[in-house]
Amino acid sequence: MDYKQKLNELLLVTAQQGASDLHLAVGRKPTLRIDGALLPLQKEAILTPEIVQGLIFALLTEEQKERFLKEKEFDFAYSFEDKARFRINVFNQRGFAAAALRLIPAQIKTMEELKLPPVIHDFTRLSQGFVLIVGPAGHGKSTSLASIIDEINRSRTEHIITIEDPIEYIFAQDKSIISQREVGIDALDFNKALRSVLRQDPDVIMIGEMRDAESIATALTAAETGHLVFSTLHTNSAAQTIDRIIDSFPSEQQAQIASQLASVLAGIVSERLVPGVEGGRVPACEIMITNPAIRNLIREKKAYQIDLVIETSSQEGMSTLNHALANLIKKGEIALEQAEMYSLNPSELRILVERS
Repeated sequence: MDYKQKLNELLLVTAQQGASDLHLAVGRKPTLRIDGALLPLQKEAILTPEIVQGLIFALLTEEQKERFLKEKEFDFAYSFEDKARFRINVFNQRGFAAAALRLIPAQIKTMEELKLPPVIHDFTRLSQGFVLIVGPAGHGKSTSLASIIDEINRSRTEHIITIEDPIEYIFAQDKSIISQREVGIDALDFNKALRSVLRQDPDVIMIGEMRDAESIATALTAAETGHLVFSTLHTNSAAQTIDRIIDSFPSEQQAQIASQLASVLAGIVSERLVPGVEGGRVPACEIMITNPAIRNLIREKKAYQIDLVIETSSQEGMSTLNHALANLIKKGEIALEQAEMYSLNPSELRILVERS
C-alpha cells in the first residue's frame, strides 16, 4: 500500500466532509467526527496494526518517528498540500499506534461567523488583563481564541506573541506584528518560552493552554505588568476555573494567587458547542466579566457564589450557561433535549425554558 497516497485521500475526505476530526485506530475503519458524532468511513477497510503505523509514519519526519518510538505519544501540526492544516496527537494504545487528527480551518472566522456573543468583542479592546476561554475538549476554545486574536490583529497596532504546542491557526499579519512560537521548534521548553516572553516586548500574549502552576504564575505576572494575556483551560465553568487556578498552588501560596487573580482577571468565557436543529453546532457561552463583587469573591475564595453574581448581572453583559442555552432554544436554533445534555443544571434549564 502507498501509505502517503492513502493518507492524503483520508485527509482530503476529512476536509471535504467538514469533519472536525479524523481517528485512526486498529480494528476500526477510519472514522470522522462530524457535528460531534463519530461516523466510520464505510467504504474503507478495517485498519490493521501495519496500516495504522504506515499511515502515522507517513505523517512524520525521521526525527518525529524517533521521538514517537521513544516517548510513545506527542502532539504536532501537519500542513496538507496548502489545502488544510491538522493538529495531531499520535499515541499508543494496547501496544498499537493510533492517531487523532483535528482539522484546523485555513481561514480564521470572525466572531460573527462563529456566532459568538457580541460582548466578547469588549475583550479585544482591553489594554491589559487576563482573559480565559474555557470548556471541555472539542468545544471550540482554540477557534474562538484565534478569532479574538485575529480581531486584535486587524484592528490594533500591537506586538502579539503566541506560545503554542503545536501552532494551530496561522495568522496573517495585518495591523499587528504577530510572533508565533511553537514548543519544540521555536522554543525548547514551554515554561522557558513563557518566562522569556516578557523580554520580547509584547503587548498581547496568547498562551495555547495553561498547563501547570508555573505557567499560570507566569501568565498572572505578565497580566500584572501591563500586558493583555489570553489562554485556555479545560474547565466547565467560570467558578470552577477560578478554583482550579487557585488550587494549582500549595496552600501557603493560595491567598497571594487569589489576590493576583482578582486584580488582573478581566473575564472568562465558558463555551459549549451544541448540535443545531438545522445541522452544524451552535455555541452556547457562559460569560463572566470581572466586576468588584467578583473580585471580592475571588480574594475571599468564595468562587461558589460567582454563579449568582453572573445570574444577576445580565445588564453588564454577563450570562449563565443555562440562560445562553434557553435563549438558543427560544430562537429555535437548538432543541431542549440536546441542550439538557450540555447543561450543568438541566432542571433549572427546563424552568427557564418554561418561563420564556
